[in-house]
Amino acid sequence: MRLTTFWRSGEPFIWMTAAGVALSLLMVGGMLLLIMVNGLGQFWPAALTEHVLTTGELVLGQVVGKEVIPSTVTPDRPEGQLRFRLRVGNRDVLGSDYRWVNADDIASTTQPKEAAFIERREWGPAYGRITAVVEGEVERPVASWQEITALVGEANELREKIEHLERDEIGAINHRIEAARLARQALLADGTVSPEEAAEDRLITERLSDLEREYQEKTVVLEQWHREAGRKALILTLANGKTTRISLDRALAVSRPNAMGPVEKLGFYLRNLWNFVSTEPREANTEGGIFPAIFGTVLMVFVMTAAVMPFGVMAAVYLREYATQGLVVRLVRIAVNNLAGVPSIVFGVFGLAFFVYALGGTIDQWFFPEALPNPTYGTGGILWASLTLALLTVPVVIVATEEGLSAVPKDFREGSVGLGATKFETIRHVILPCALPGILTGLILAMARAAGEVAPLMLTGVVKLAPALPLDQYLPFLHLDRKFMHLGFHIYDVGFQSPNVEAAKPMVYMTTLILILVVVLLNWVAVSLRNRLRRRYATSAV
Repeated sequence: MRLTTFWRSGEPFIWMTAAGVALSLLMVGGMLLLIMVNGLGQFWPAALTEHVLTTGELVLGQVVGKEVIPSTVTPDRPEGQLRFRLRVGNRDVLGSDYRWVNADDIASTTQPKEAAFIERREWGPAYGRITAVVEGEVERPVASWQEITALVGEANELREKIEHLERDEIGAINHRIEAARLARQALLADGTVSPEEAAEDRLITERLSDLEREYQEKTVVLEQWHREAGRKALILTLANGKTTRISLDRALAVSRPNAMGPVEKLGFYLRNLWNFVSTEPREANTEGGIFPAIFGTVLMVFVMTAAVMPFGVMAAVYLREYATQGLVVRLVRIAVNNLAGVPSIVFGVFGLAFFVYALGGTIDQWFFPEALPNPTYGTGGILWASLTLALLTVPVVIVATEEGLSAVPKDFREGSVGLGATKFETIRHVILPCALPGILTGLILAMARAAGEVAPLMLTGVVKLAPALPLDQYLPFLHLDRKFMHLGFHIYDVGFQSPNVEAAKPMVYMTTLILILVVVLLNWVAVSLRNRLRRRYATSAV
């Protein structure tokens, strides 16, 4: 009897709901902890351990994991055979970044302070002892560690000058050359040339000649700087006795993790973390940073929001406030609800066919005929990807907005009309402000879904590598026709398409963490705005 009364009271359902919420929170917390441990740990300058094997071989690297070989577990040896996973680097010499070493094969282990870690632009990290410096054809012993760090610093400064010359100065010349070429092509497109057009053509030709001359001058300077950057190199002696030459123009940073103190390691860790979120990727996206992907993701969400909100809100206002509530409106609501369940890849195919090929191709023919057959808008870009995701998320905005509108008390409408306001004025000044918290709820859901979508983007504009941002100093400054990088696609590419899967694992975890932080930050801003509006219109039932 007591059990029946307890069951009918509803308390078991309360406890089951609480248990489900607690379990969900634990699962989310465990997932975040796993991502943070595997992602954030890669930036810490781990110790370089040198192992002397029983065969006499020396192995230098960072211990990144260990495991027990299952086949070695026996009743006589229940602990099994332990082996360590070392990141030995020097992939260009050793052929692989990682190596397994059995614990029984290790005779002794040390952590030499002179062991150096060199972060390179390609071929991953290099581990060893820096024994000499090469300047031109002269090789000499290393005077001090300060000399090495100074040489790497000078090389980085020269590389920054080279990148500035390539990206800003030579890039600006190329931009002007392309603009002049397109202008000349548009001038001569119809095949007939008037005297005025001939004079303008001569001016464009002279301008192209001047630009070509300026381009050649900058190229000569660039070649000189490249030769200067390649003159100096470091001689690195590996643990197996082999030596390799590392040009300083390929070395990004150099350190001795075993000689660092806690404060120095913390500074090195923060520098690595900042470089990760502020620089471009390299080494097939397995090294370097992810700033272009962060920028592309945030910009895509903003453009999508600017596109989906007006149309979603206007559709919801019409369905709720203006349309006659009958069969047609019910069918439209059913269609909207069903649209929310359509697979995202279907929206991607539609975006490719309609936005890219149909709409973008038409825009190219009307406004950019001189650039054809090279498409301007008739190919994937951030604009078409954003509009595709706007279609994907517009049902969410419509449903949330309708719920917000229906929650506004009827007395508000009647009071506004009774005071002489028109229906449009009532909607604009009374109903919409009170429904804003509900509208922002739809915006939050739309942003959360759009930020994590990948399938539609693969068809409408996202690419593996696009270091040039859609924002630059050239008119119209924001180039929505360009392809872009996205954090979600970056995770897929690095995790499943990388040629070096083992080295890419920490990058996958860290990119996932950044994507979660971006979504949380965008949602936090929207939730803060919604709560502020909710307090302002506290009399609303929302």
